[in-house]
Amino acid sequence: RIVDPWGFPALKKANFVPLSAIPFEKVLKSKDYSQWVHFYTADCNFNRFWNDPYRYIDILKKFSGVITPDFSIYRDYLWHDQLYNMAKNRTLAYLLQKEGINTIVNVRWGDETTYCFAFNGLERGGTYAVSTHGVTKKVVERKYFQKGLAEMVEHLQPETIICHGAAPYIIFGPYIEKGIKVVRIPSYTETIHARRAA
Repeated sequence: RIVDPWGFPALKKANFVPLSAIPFEKVLKSKDYSQWVHFYTADCNFNRFWNDPYRYIDILKKFSGVITPDFSIYRDYLWHDQLYNMAKNRTLAYLLQKEGINTIVNVRWGDETTYCFAFNGLERGGTYAVSTHGVTKKVVERKYFQKGLAEMVEHLQPETIICHGAAPYIIFGPYIEKGIKVVRIPSYTETIHARRAA
């Protein structure tokens, strides 16, 4: 089903709560199928999934689920490039859902100009995922993230937010206090460091 005005496919909400996830580029070498798969990595690491998605569908089906793709929506991108990358994210998310793979939809935005399409085609409630990589240390980036997160919560009214990366209370505290569950999953780098330290 297509959602106007952008032509994005409608995506189903989910209620899964993953505790760990690995980046897409690690799936061919991983045998830990209890993991979820995410795309919070450089776009070049998963362009191949966009170019030939059916090559990877059976591999992804082995894992517990997938947090849907995250082609970049940088604020300094041209608007039509942002829109194109969002279309790629949603198209691949729709394919994953159509193939019966457990999915959590990743939500991504740039600045205020992207709000008109960033939340389109997504059901209210359920569980959605975000990533805070690169947006919590610099004040300017943190403000853009906080403003977009507020828009996301208003539009989607999620019951649970999966946060890949740091989940500082200064950002997520107001939503936790409103009863939204925030679940942090560590980055792959954090997981590796923790294993080495153990």
